[in-house]
Amino acid sequence: MTASNRAARITKLQTALKKHYKPVPSPSRPIMEHLLYACLLEGAPSELADEGLAKLEQQYFDWNEVRVTTTAEITDVLSSLPSPVSAATRLKRVLQSAFEAFYSFDLEEMKKQNLGQAVEQFENLPGITPFVLAYVTQHGLGGHSIPVDNGGLRIMFAAGIINEAELMQQKVPGLERAIPKSKGMEFGSLLQQASAALRKNASDKTVVAVVTAVDRNAPQLLAAVTAAGGKPAARKAAKSKSDDAPAGGEKADSGKPAKSKAGSGKADGKQSSKSAASKGAAKSATPAKKAASGKEAPLKKAAKKAAKKAAAKKAAPKKSATASSKKATPKKASTKTAKTPTKKLSKRKPR
Repeated sequence: MTASNRAARITKLQTALKKHYKPVPSPSRPIMEHLLYACLLEGAPSELADEGLAKLEQQYFDWNEVRVTTTAEITDVLSSLPSPVSAATRLKRVLQSAFEAFYSFDLEEMKKQNLGQAVEQFENLPGITPFVLAYVTQHGLGGHSIPVDNGGLRIMFAAGIINEAELMQQKVPGLERAIPKSKGMEFGSLLQQASAALRKNASDKTVVAVVTAVDRNAPQLLAAVTAAGGKPAARKAAKSKSDDAPAGGEKADSGKPAKSKAGSGKADGKQSSKSAASKGAAKSATPAKKAASGKEAPLKKAAKKAAKKAAAKKAAPKKSATASSKKATPKKASTKTAKTPTKKLSKRKPR
């Protein structure tokens, strides 16, 4: 997708969001509270995140006490959130990593640092998510980074703003260029409301109207990717099934072998599938055999010639040996015949 086409779709999405939602103002908080609030806001409505943060502040003395509290206890406090276990896990991990990195929960000095340096320090914290990093950059450090959670990524994927790889990487290229910094907080708040509504109801009418304003095919893709849990591969399979659906009153093929009248349909189906597989394997093997035989024919001929020559060389000395042995036999016979007359003559007496 070209940058201009992506920017045009983002602008359409912004217009549709403003038509159906109103931005929620963000109160002024310390950087640490922005960081923890983002852990609760990810995947939840803003009013529930506000309630959860207020409960933590009321029931615990300070953030260090929350840090040493078990995840199960924090989950009970955040039970009103859509996913309290995930929120409590994120909160505890961020508190622990921030304490180990800065040895304090007062992070206001980071506002005086260079923005890139401060963002890099937060990015290196174990357990921080892209949504939390973008939120604290925008609200705590005054940078231009729009937070987008999982529901917002699905909305942008269905609207054709990001592709499958970007959905898996949780990235929206060109978002900060298409949305100016002065409208960044507003756009983030509107998108977060649509994301929370989508999480609550996968077929929310307002969210469907928003994505339809960007792309006509977006509602089908949104329903498929939401049903697949945000996995584009499953969404792709769902789309291919919908595309392959038969038109009119035709019945879809169930893929099961038809039963014969004799009642041996299952066995016939298995045998036919095995025979088809064996035929396919034989067909796929024949060209390979032909190619192999075509390549190996000259090699076999050369090997045969070399074998014949070697056999001839080995046979040559054997023939000479046998010939010499044959020639040697009459010599032995001649020696015997020569010896016999001498013996007879030696026995005779002189006259």
